Amino acid sequence: MADTTTKDAVPAVKATQVHKAFGDLHVLKGIDLTVMPGTVTVILGPSGSGKSTFLRLINQLETITGGEIEVDGERIGVKTRPDGQLQLLNDKEIAQQRAKLGMVFQKYNLFPHMTALENVMEAPVHVKRMGKAEARRLAVEELSRVGLADRLDYYPGQLSGGQQQRVAIARALAMKPDIMLFDEPTSALDPELVGEVLTVMRQLAADGMTMVVVTHEIGFAREVADQIVFMDGGVVVEQGGPDIIDQPKEPRFRDFLQHVL
Repeated sequence: MADTTTKDAVPAVKATQVHKAFGDLHVLKGIDLTVMPGTVTVILGPSGSGKSTFLRLINQLETITGGEIEVDGERIGVKTRPDGQLQLLNDKEIAQQRAKLGMVFQKYNLFPHMTALENVMEAPVHVKRMGKAEARRLAVEELSRVGLADRLDYYPGQLSGGQQQRVAIARALAMKPDIMLFDEPTSALDPELVGEVLTVMRQLAADGMTMVVVTHEIGFAREVADQIVFMDGGVVVEQGGPDIIDQPKEPRFRDFLQHVL
């Protein structure tokens, strides 16, 4: 768990009255959330509560319907024109903002024809225009960080699900993000493989990485989170420190915990 941050620090992520609708389906209904640098925020909630959609808005994989999100003090997705009107960012500007963020999905999305090493090298070489020798050094470093120094030349099909997800984490870390977003990173894994991924995430938290994690792993949340957020029906129902898991105030949160603990 991170040390407390100074009150005047700029939030890593600040969401203000965030709404998202897909046609007539109103998925997010006014989310307010602040994530401070060096902290871990865990978002809990039932399927369909809007948790993953919220992460996708932070990373601009979806377009916000209303409200605003700031990352490191910069409003994402739009800029203010000289006449004071807002203008949507173009793809290049969005990519620049997105570079601050690393995202790990439920599915690993590795290139099956590339080794673990090549998968991690891919973005630094082709997005950051890094030289191959430097990218290789970086990839070895990040794969070692997630415990895969002995699997550099293995293809995804030769790796377990837990190992593939750790490659995906190393791939995100290789871009040197300020903030890591995890969208249910263990939900597709066999139970015996969950622990190895959570161990890596615990180490990232101990290293001071700012993290926003959507998960059902209550033990991880209790142990690592600085802030717990419970979402249901597109709204934040309850939030606070990890102690709210043992002392929930809201009946909806209490009911959820009874089903997952």
